[in-house]
Amino acid sequence: MELNWSLKELYPSFQSDEFKNDFETLDKIIDEFIHLGKETTGIAVDIRDVLERYIYINTELSKTSRMLGAMTHLTLSTDTKNSTALRYQDILSSKLSNLAESEAQLTRWMGRIENLDVIIESSPLLKEHEFIIKEEAEKAKYILSDKEEAIIAKMKTTGSNAWEKLKNILTSSLMVDIEIDNVQQQLPLSVVRNLAYEADPITRKAAYEAELASYKKIDDGMAAALNGIKGEVITTSKLRGFESPLDETLANSRMDKATLNAMLQAMEEYMPVFRNYLRKKSELLGHKNGLPFYDLFAPMGDIDMTYSYEDGCKCVIDNFRTFSDDLADFAKEAIEKSWIDVKPKQGKVGGAFCSGIHPIGECRVLLNYGDTFSDVVTLAHELGHGYHGHCLNNESILNSGYPMPIAETASTFCETIVKKAAIKTATPEEKFAILEGEICDCTQVIVDIYSRYLFESELFRRREEANLSVEEINEIMLDAQRKAYGDGLDQNYLHPYMWACKTHYYYAGRNFYNFPYAFGQLFSKGLYAEYLNRGQSFADDYRKLLSVTGKNNLKDIAMIMNIDITDINFWRSSLEIIKGDIDEFLSLK
Repeated sequence: MELNWSLKELYPSFQSDEFKNDFETLDKIIDEFIHLGKETTGIAVDIRDVLERYIYINTELSKTSRMLGAMTHLTLSTDTKNSTALRYQDILSSKLSNLAESEAQLTRWMGRIENLDVIIESSPLLKEHEFIIKEEAEKAKYILSDKEEAIIAKMKTTGSNAWEKLKNILTSSLMVDIEIDNVQQQLPLSVVRNLAYEADPITRKAAYEAELASYKKIDDGMAAALNGIKGEVITTSKLRGFESPLDETLANSRMDKATLNAMLQAMEEYMPVFRNYLRKKSELLGHKNGLPFYDLFAPMGDIDMTYSYEDGCKCVIDNFRTFSDDLADFAKEAIEKSWIDVKPKQGKVGGAFCSGIHPIGECRVLLNYGDTFSDVVTLAHELGHGYHGHCLNNESILNSGYPMPIAETASTFCETIVKKAAIKTATPEEKFAILEGEICDCTQVIVDIYSRYLFESELFRRREEANLSVEEINEIMLDAQRKAYGDGLDQNYLHPYMWACKTHYYYAGRNFYNFPYAFGQLFSKGLYAEYLNRGQSFADDYRKLLSVTGKNNLKDIAMIMNIDITDINFWRSSLEIIKGDIDEFLSLK
């Protein structure tokens, strides 16, 4: 079974005629887009004609840039120092930055159209893209002058984009000094972080201590990157007229503050429930003062739940088939056609992600697979993202971009399918282990995500005043963990460097990429409960829901299933499902 992903479906190579021709084509499309933007500054234009050409040109621009961007990004994800990919990534970023002025012109122009509804109704093409046109018109109030937009876009290439590259290089090339079984060795950071799932408690603690010590080699550079990115975000957000980066994130997420507040309030109410679980796990592992951070992911149950990659793939496909053949067949295709890069290695970024490639109707999944059941769940999670994109393949590329919170719904739903299906055939000991793993994951998505939300909120607040030192950032992280985890964790064994190993903090265009995970977890719990009530008929409606996520706001998407996401009781009902699992766990041992 192939363990490295194939990129030849994108381009044979960076030196291929196909790749070079698309780069030349991109220049032509950019010129057309710039010319269209200038037209809107004229005295009189045919509004319908300009809007239709905007859709046509933007479609071609999205397809071509997505292909080129995927080639560079995916190459660098497994080879962060690839000089050719780095060079083309810089060139591509520079080319696309030339669009900023024209994008501002077109957005501002759409915001001034008085009879927009009438014009949209007159054209099937515009009607198909009604949501994104109106969304763009709404964005007009936050658009700066043409020159300012152009300057900001250009400066990003040497600002946040450059800082993010530095972060990737620092973490992917960091070798951690660690002693395992009396053997001193150096391992990549991603490999050491995977040791948190090891059965041996001595190895888990050694990995935790070695990981924290290793950050001393790069923490100044990481802090500089974080300060640079967050400083840029604060500046641009204020210039655009947003009250805060959080308000800008909510707007980009197609989510209102009432929904966020209802969800966060419900999460805060249920923190004591999760702390009960953490203290129980702590007792079972022989700790007295709460669970040390290095044992958060400690496997529970006296069983050997190891899964080779081949076994993990079979587990995912078989369990997906209990939900629908469509989902299982998609997963099988992704695995068999080498859409997945599986194992950790030096030069490869840590964590896991799924990158959708709409122009070819495929995706690519990055894993750092370590043969645990948790890794099987991660595989299911990322394939869930891929299936979401699969459901959008019949939509135009402009209608395929969904906001962050709904992005985590399909992935979490797929996790739940695998876990619930696995429990049905498990032995009592395996059931205990799987149940604990499910609760452990939910704790991460609810409690740890809440701590990350608190951390980023405070980070932005203090970064507005001045750059923050490594020590200050560490203390903000520790304070956030104390508030979220409370007495569930041993206060002497927290993780001050969680900001250094979570990629999401370094995305200038995706701030607060934390609460979307909680939204996805809890929304998917509600959907899964609906699936249990309705059975197989649910699968078709679920696919329909995913297929319209690129052209609706979150409230309207949820209403497809008659869910009001501004009602705190919905979030409480989803958290009650997790509480039921925790209550069962507490009664088992």
